[in-house]
Formats: sequence, structure tokens, C-alpha cells
Amino acid sequence: MCTLHIEEETHLAVMGSRRTRTPSPMMMLMSRPHNGELTLFDISWEDVLIPHMCSLLSLKDLFNLRSCSRTALRFAEAALERQQELQLSGNNTSNIEHAFKVMARCCRRLEHLHLARCKWLTDELLLPLLNNNKQRLSAVNLNECINITALSLQPIIVQCKELRVLKLSKCQWLTTGAVDALTLHQSKLVEFDISHCGAIGERCLIIFFRKLNKLTILSLANTPSVTDQVLIQIGNYCRALEHINLIGCASISDYGVHISFSALGVHCKRLQSLLIQRCHRITERALAPLRQQRVHIDRPRAQNVAAAYNLNDFYPSDFLIY
Repeated sequence: MCTLHIEEETHLAVMGSRRTRTPSPMMMLMSRPHNGELTLFDISWEDVLIPHMCSLLSLKDLFNLRSCSRTALRFAEAALERQQELQLSGNNTSNIEHAFKVMARCCRRLEHLHLARCKWLTDELLLPLLNNNKQRLSAVNLNECINITALSLQPIIVQCKELRVLKLSKCQWLTTGAVDALTLHQSKLVEFDISHCGAIGERCLIIFFRKLNKLTILSLANTPSVTDQVLIQIGNYCRALEHINLIGCASISDYGVHISFSALGVHCKRLQSLLIQRCHRITERALAPLRQQRVHIDRPRAQNVAAAYNLNDFYPSDFLIY
């Protein structure tokens, strides 16, 4: 460590002792005394401090540590470089975008990225982080990120070959073209959420579900383009499906549910839950076979099943687009 750094850190320790009369344990550890005693940062960073100490520190702790000295800054940034998960969902505190720029520059090994409901997030902030971590990312959550565009999806779709989880709920900027690109470049997704995305066409979803046949969790709540024909494609190709959210999909009917999920012995053998609230064209006649298979359904059992509509009264959706 150079003389300038030693003098700076010693000065910080002295100033801290003047304010509090007794130096804090952290400041004492970080300050190298002139008698040559060891400090915290003399312990191996790679083998001890980063794997064993940094796992106990939050991002806030790391940034507080980063502001203590130049050595602490280098240590905190080395720890950020090895972060495998970044959890900022719902964090809209002041000046968070400045901290995010530091993380975008330092983080190089992220596997899980959670940025849901980050109102401050823009393409300009997000793209550097994605470009630095595209080789390892397996889970990306951008739910309700309203100030980014489909441009930010380009590195995720084209270059994140390990992607398994993608959440884009309430992203009104998600277009049919972006989903088409996703269909072309990604085939290993196991969890997908496009709830409340109104700009996606029915034909686009039909093609999408024919390819992504490894899905186990799917959320399509309040997506207008989800019709009986889309549901049938899901039933035919997504055989590993375990949980599906169709809340508010008003275009689907008993026909789609019966064809897609009721014949569990042939189609979705692993289905565990079906969320179907506010789907007024779906009756107990289509849900009863699923209940017999012990599939969890979020709608209470109808008291008068005999009054339910006959399945023959329901036909494929009129909303097909070819």
C-alpha cells in the first residue's frame, strides 16, 4: 500500500476518533497503524473476505463501506464484481440511479436480476449492465418497468443463452416484434410472465407457445389476445406446465379450457394450479374434471352445476387473426 493511501486512511481514523472519542471497530480494522500491525484488508479478499464476509452485507452496507477509503472502495467494487444476484425490486429511493451506474460498471457475474417496479430505470441505465452480464443471466424480472423500451430486451433476447425466467408484466412497451424475436432466439424458458401486455397479437402467441415447450410457470393475466386457440396451443405443446394464471382473460371459454387442460391424461399431466377469476365464459362444466384431478382452482365450486351451459354452446373464439 502506498504512503499516500496509508496517510489518507490514518487521517480518516483520527478524524473519526475526534468525533466519537472512541474509534469504531471497523475504522480500526481498515486503518493500518504505523507500527505495521495487520488490518482487515490484509486478509485474503478472494479466499476469505469476499466469499465469507460480503455474503453477510447488504448492498447498502457495501456502499457505506465503499465510502470509507480508497482501499475500501476497491474492496467493495471487487465484491460487486462477484455478485451473482442483484435485488432492487421496488427500490425507488433518491439517487438510486447513481448507485446503479456503479453496479452496472462493476457487476460482471450476475445470474439473477430483479428490477421490478423501478420507475427510475431507463434504457441508458440498463443496457450497460446487461451487456456486462449477458453470458450468465438466467433470470430477469422487469415487471412494471415503465420507462424502458423494447431496446433493452435486445441483449436479453439475442445474447442471454442461459435465460430461464423472464418477467415482463405491465410492460406496455412489449411489442409483437419483441415476442417474435424471443421465439426465434430463446427456447429454454421455464417461467414467463406477460400479464397486462396489450400490444401482443394472438398469432404471435400461437407461434410462441409452439416453440417454448419447457414452460412450467406461465402468467397471461389480463392479456386481451389470449383466446381459446392460444390456450389450445399451450395445452398441445407446453406439456410440462404446472401453474398458469389466466385471470381476467375474457376471451377464453369452456371450449379452450376443456380442449387444453381437462384431458390431463393426454396433455398437461403436471398441472397443479389454474387461476381463472374474472373469466366469465368459463363455467363449472369445464372446471369439474380439473377439480377431480386435484388441480387448485381459485374460483369456488359452483353450487348448481346442472345450470351450467352445455359445452356444445361454446365454439372457438371469433378473435382469431391469420
